[in-house]
Amino acid sequence: MSIENRHAWRNRMIGVVLALAVFVIDQAIKIWVDKGLNLYNVRVVEVLPFFDFRWTENYGISLGLLTAGSVEMRFLLIAATGAIALFVAVWMLRERLLADVLPLALVLGGALGNIRDRWDHGFVIDYADLHFGDFRPFLIFNFADAAISIGVLIILARSLLSREKPEQVAQVEPASGELR
Repeated sequence: MSIENRHAWRNRMIGVVLALAVFVIDQAIKIWVDKGLNLYNVRVVEVLPFFDFRWTENYGISLGLLTAGSVEMRFLLIAATGAIALFVAVWMLRERLLADVLPLALVLGGALGNIRDRWDHGFVIDYADLHFGDFRPFLIFNFADAAISIGVLIILARSLLSREKPEQVAQVEPASGELR
């Protein structure tokens, strides 16, 4: 195996470890928020003037879209997000550069955390409430949502800002008197 292939596989394994770490951290925080803070019963814990832990049951997907109002819709959302997670996992395992693998790992780990919530509870546990008075720049979110958002932003930034430039075709100067 060439050194380039070894580096590519090392980068992919780092991605797998990062995805698993995001998943585990997300689930650990959700357990702590539920059991440790007892947020399910308390509902709100004020941490800072602009940040609270606030128990929220998200029955939809991003921005509360496609709300699962039935068991069938719940499993449809699990299947759809599972298909997306599978697509991201395959994409991540095809990439070679660490800078391409890491954001995909963030997305994958976050997606797996939210899929697990939906499977176990029928909803995704959201708890992080960033606000400035009544203004909330984000909906209430969780660690998985943050990982997904950061991963997607990095993917978009890389695709927009770091495009490979086509190689310049070497032009040979024609001899004097020849037409181009």
